[in-house]
Amino acid sequence: SQSRYGDSKVSEEIGYYVYALVDPRTQKPFYIGKGKDNRVFAHISDAECTETETRKLDMIREITDLGFSVEHIILRHGLTEPESYIVESTVIDTLRYSGINLTNAVLGHHTSAYGLMTVDEVKRKYTAAPLDRIEEGCVIININKSYDKAKKSKSFYEVTRGTWVMNENKAKALKYALAEYRGFIVEVYEIDPSSWELLDGRMKFAGKVASDEVRSLYLNKRVTKKRGSANPIRYII
Repeated sequence: SQSRYGDSKVSEEIGYYVYALVDPRTQKPFYIGKGKDNRVFAHISDAECTETETRKLDMIREITDLGFSVEHIILRHGLTEPESYIVESTVIDTLRYSGINLTNAVLGHHTSAYGLMTVDEVKRKYTAAPLDRIEEGCVIININKSYDKAKKSKSFYEVTRGTWVMNENKAKALKYALAEYRGFIVEVYEIDPSSWELLDGRMKFAGKVASDEVRSLYLNKRVTKKRGSANPIRYII
C-alpha cells in the first residue's frame, strides 16, 4: 500500500512500532497501539470512512469536528512483533496507572500475567498457594475490570458487592464472597443474606469482612483461570 510517511523507505525501515494518538487540545495520549507500515494512520481512516462507534473513533471525530488534527507519535520503532507487544502493554499499564484515560478497549498483551504490579503483588504471585476448593455457599467474584474502573476508591468491597448478573435464588443462598483480583483472592466478605438488591437485572449485596477463621481458608490463595471463561462469577474451582 501507498506509504503515508511521505517516503516508502521510512515504512520499510521502521519495522514494528508502538505509537500514541494524542489529543492536541490536552497534549495527552488517548490511545496506544502497535503495528507496522501505515497502521498508525488507520484509525483516522476508520473514523472518517465508517460509522462504527467506539470510544477511540468517537474521540477522533470529536477532535476533527472541532477543527483540530489528531497527533501521531511513534514511541518506539525498529521492534520485532513480540517486542512491540511488550512495549505496547507496558505503556498502556503505565499511563493507566498514572490516571490517563485511554480509549483502548483491550488491555495490553499478557497484562494480567506480567503487567504492572506492586512488589507485594509480585511476591504473592510467585509464592501463593493455589486455591483448590471452596466451601458450599461461597462465590468467587473476579473484580479485575470493575476495580480498574473504581480504582480511585481503592475499595475491594465496593466493587465486589455488585452489581452482577446472578440467579436471584442462588445468590440469596450465598454466605461468602471471595474477591479475586489479578488471579488471587484479595479479600473475603460475609454476605448479609437480607441485603440482596435486584437492580436492572443485576444483583448487589451488603456485608462485612469475614472472620479471620474464614479468611485464612482463602486469602492470598492463587486462583487458576478457567480456559475460555469470561464470566466473572464462579461457584466452583
